[in-house]
Amino acid sequence: MAKHPEIGAPRLLVIDDNVAIHQDFLKVLGSTPEKAAEDEFLAAEAALFGEPVEVSERPTFTIDSAHQGQEGVEKVRQALEEGHPYSMAFVDMRMPPGWDGLETIEHLWAVDPHIQVVICSAHADYDWMDVVQRLGHSDQLLVLRKPFEPIEVLQCANSLTSKWRNERIIRAQVASLERDVSVRTQGLEAATRQLRHLATHDALTGLPNRVLLDDRIAQALTHAHRERHSFAVMLCDLDRFKLINDSLGHHAGDHLLQEVARRLTNVVRDVDTVARLGADEFIIVLSPPTSRKDAEVVAQRVIEAMQPAVEIAGITIHASPSIGIAFYPDDGSSVETLIAHADAAMFAAKQRGRNSVQCYAAGMDAGTHDKVRLESDLHTALALRQFELYYQPKVDTMSGTFYSAEALIRWRHPERGLVSPAAFIPLAEECGLIGPIGEWVLREACRQGRAWQQAGLSPVRIAVNVAASQFRAGDLVETIHQALADAELEARFLEVELTESAVMSDPEESIKILEQLSEMGVLVSVDDFGTGYSSMSYLRRFPIDQLKIDRSFLSEITARSDDASIVGAIVSLAHNLRLKVVAEGVETVAQLDLLKTLGCDQYQGYQFSPPVPAAEFESLMRGVYANGADLANDDALRTRSKLAARRRR
Repeated sequence: MAKHPEIGAPRLLVIDDNVAIHQDFLKVLGSTPEKAAEDEFLAAEAALFGEPVEVSERPTFTIDSAHQGQEGVEKVRQALEEGHPYSMAFVDMRMPPGWDGLETIEHLWAVDPHIQVVICSAHADYDWMDVVQRLGHSDQLLVLRKPFEPIEVLQCANSLTSKWRNERIIRAQVASLERDVSVRTQGLEAATRQLRHLATHDALTGLPNRVLLDDRIAQALTHAHRERHSFAVMLCDLDRFKLINDSLGHHAGDHLLQEVARRLTNVVRDVDTVARLGADEFIIVLSPPTSRKDAEVVAQRVIEAMQPAVEIAGITIHASPSIGIAFYPDDGSSVETLIAHADAAMFAAKQRGRNSVQCYAAGMDAGTHDKVRLESDLHTALALRQFELYYQPKVDTMSGTFYSAEALIRWRHPERGLVSPAAFIPLAEECGLIGPIGEWVLREACRQGRAWQQAGLSPVRIAVNVAASQFRAGDLVETIHQALADAELEARFLEVELTESAVMSDPEESIKILEQLSEMGVLVSVDDFGTGYSSMSYLRRFPIDQLKIDRSFLSEITARSDDASIVGAIVSLAHNLRLKVVAEGVETVAQLDLLKTLGCDQYQGYQFSPPVPAAEFESLMRGVYANGADLANDDALRTRSKLAARRRR
């Protein structure tokens, strides 16, 4: 008999103690020399008489033999290990001296539960129901009575091997489907975990976001209420973060936020929660029980952790936090109240000098509520035409006349009266209204300048302030061009003022924008010079016309020689770069006299006039304003700017 199965041919196992029986099975199911000779004879005979050869389509099987049950079980085990299991087995019912047929079948199914079995017996002393009851099932079992007919053996072999093959295919398909389902389920579970993480964590820092924060505080509330403990909610806000964002760009700001998140996480315990509330605000929930002293100690550790400098874009940055703390149950018994009171305490810390800690006290949230109301009113102020422009002359230091002015926005609130820009401009930047407000200022200044010309007054150059976010928005040049066109105002009568930090946020991009403005004929001034991160190499390349000295250098210029030296150095630097210099915040005659000595070109301040409404400024124009020839003379001769130099050529 074959020792190795033929590929594709079902494997059969005959277990019988009678050697002759094995030969009978081989004659019926296998390939013998006698059969091969008979087939060869029939083929030759057909060829002799010119008849077609009929080829038998009999199924072929690979047959192995075992003479005792133990031997048969071992062959089945070995076939499984080799990966070529038997399809079926013919098992004799009686095989002394070893196992009988039923015991052999029990062991066979214990090794290979899928093998099909035919019981071969010459005796009728076995009841079918008893056999089924002992073996447990009948769907893989047939009984063949000896002596058997060849056709019966062939039918059993063909049917049961086909059944075994089909069941094996089905099991393989089911296993494949189960693997596919398992893989897809694992993928869905991973995607679900990722989505759940994204829904509850900040994408930039990886910290819990507001959704998860609310859940953590709610858990702390439940625990603290049950155990009658207190806990603290601490709100940390980075001081002057907006300046870093505006001057160095959002990439630098993101890097700083990630570093802050890492430092805060290292300060607290594992049971505490550090979350990012939004922008530059972080929340720390100190799990119960937490005393006031414990919270203040943690807050001090936060301040100390923030002291080491952070290196970003080649610049050393020192970031400090303002921290507000609210306690359960003294300061609130809900998520919203605790966060609101911690925010009010943080705001108080900023007002009292920044880089400090304040615990909530009654009345602190009055300022926060007022800020919310003011923001709500700010959203409707533009539509209701509540803004107006005031104008402050830029006076020639030597002659005392003027031919230009700075347009400064004011908000005439229906209930609060005239609101200072210091009160609402930072709020407009926070809530995203600075762009529309800035565009209104630009258009109104152009309209008013042209209106004065049409009224017969000599032309005046009007300077408008451009916020850093406007400068980076990408459409500044087009907005200015459209505003000038709509007002029918020449570009030389418009000046834009940009802060030092705004133009230095992206120097190369700033150069492109400034060059376009200069080509249009618009003058450009760098405002608050001396307070940012100027690079002399870039300053030399910027197509700008004026430097405006920040008022902080003027307040004590007559009393402190250092301030006078700084102003003198700025004037000298600007003149060497062919730029004009304007000093802000001049309030006394002594300050003005010193500026004359230092060679400053122009000044603004209460020494000459505060910012005034358009009607009052018109009166100033009629009285003190230099004539049109003076303005032309300023453009062509007195200006040391690179723009004027190009025009002369």
